[in-house]
Amino acid sequence: MMHPVWKRVFHRLHRALLSSKRHQSGCAEHTPTCTSTKTTSRKPRLLVSRLYQPSNLRDVGQDSRLSGEMTCKSQRLMHQAGLIHPFSPGCYVYLPATVRSMEKLVRVIDQEMQGIGGQKLDMPSLCSADLWRTSERWDLMGKELFRLKDRHGADYCLGPTHEEAVTTLVAHQATLSYRQLPLLLYQITRKFRDEPKPKFGLLRGREFYMKDMYSFDVSEEAAHQTYGSVCQAYIQLFTRLGLRCVQVQADTGNIGGTLSHEFQLPTDVGEDRLLLCGNCSFSANVETLSSGTTHCPQCKTGALVESKGIEVGHTFYLGKKYSSIFKATFSNPQNKPSVTEMGCYGLGVSRILAAAIEVLSTDEGIRWPGLIAPYQICVLPPKKGSKIEGAAVLAEELVDSLGEDFPHLRGEIVLDDRTQMTIGKRLKDASILGYPYVIVVGEAALQNPPTFEVICQQTAETLFLSKDGLLDLLGKVETV
Repeated sequence: MMHPVWKRVFHRLHRALLSSKRHQSGCAEHTPTCTSTKTTSRKPRLLVSRLYQPSNLRDVGQDSRLSGEMTCKSQRLMHQAGLIHPFSPGCYVYLPATVRSMEKLVRVIDQEMQGIGGQKLDMPSLCSADLWRTSERWDLMGKELFRLKDRHGADYCLGPTHEEAVTTLVAHQATLSYRQLPLLLYQITRKFRDEPKPKFGLLRGREFYMKDMYSFDVSEEAAHQTYGSVCQAYIQLFTRLGLRCVQVQADTGNIGGTLSHEFQLPTDVGEDRLLLCGNCSFSANVETLSSGTTHCPQCKTGALVESKGIEVGHTFYLGKKYSSIFKATFSNPQNKPSVTEMGCYGLGVSRILAAAIEVLSTDEGIRWPGLIAPYQICVLPPKKGSKIEGAAVLAEELVDSLGEDFPHLRGEIVLDDRTQMTIGKRLKDASILGYPYVIVVGEAALQNPPTFEVICQQTAETLFLSKDGLLDLLGKVETV
């Protein structure tokens, strides 16, 4: 039995072809001006020719100036695909496709953080120096802290992190009760760091997006439980993105505290050196171990193997480091004030995006984590003027019908309408941009039964599917 999608597709195709023949034969016929409500309310098709990509898929390898600036695969591919545009050292314009991907990544992060009780807020990027002097980090941060003065001569900084600000916020709530804890507050905002030598595109910049969460608990035991739940949420996040992530012991650095872990994506371009045990689950940043350590300090028998990684997340157990300074207290069961136990947890949002491209992509094209690809599907009609030009109508109706019958794919399907170009050229562009699914509507689609060529770019498979097989495949595509 024919799927309802295909009944509509072929009905519209038949009607369009008849109309075309009548027009060519010179027959004048009354064309109804009214259309169904479903047709008039349909969203415009997303057309590749209308997508704003200023780089126009240029080959940066042939541009000596740009080639010298491309220090890693993700940076080169993101430039080539028109995803980012350099604005000033360490700062980039995020172009529309990147914004779509970032928004999806933020939604996945929101789901995981709110799944463990996180509440989202938004704090100012402009922070008073008084808070940082109170915590003694104004001088500790050194030159990495962007500093400025207002017209009255007061000192401020552009926040690279917000421990001082959020602890002050909680301290102002004089009625905080133990019944309200744990309290987990987080934000996803732009952060600033005066990197001496920005490099690797979005992997190490001066302005970047970060998710920073702060937890407040009644006791050290409760704080460690919260710490564990956040770490588990991070692991779940990277699992959903299809990224292999390693949780390693780490130094607390200028954040402070007594316990810290980094979340690393193993890759040769990574700047962090990791030591992993092949016999047990132990893993650590090399800076946390004594120089020359070769055997696992946990199982005592396994050999440590060195690897490189990109840090995409960092967690800290802070204890009372900030809460005691800023007097962030709560009322305990005896109605007495007690100082909260804190933790802080960061995710480099823009860094995750670039790092995912770095570890998943080929040298020739971007490969996205499926959930956060800017668009899931690209449909390619035949070249204009070819013998199978009639299949172009089928491609257009396929795009419309898929959006109508699969609501989760609305806004996820683009039609490559640049039919002055060959299929081969558009396939190359689609490979660079990394659409998870590319559907070629060619001669086989006009046969009975129709067959469609589907390139699954994440698995490097090419499938030739019947109409029902195509619908089954696309109906399983996960979106966020």
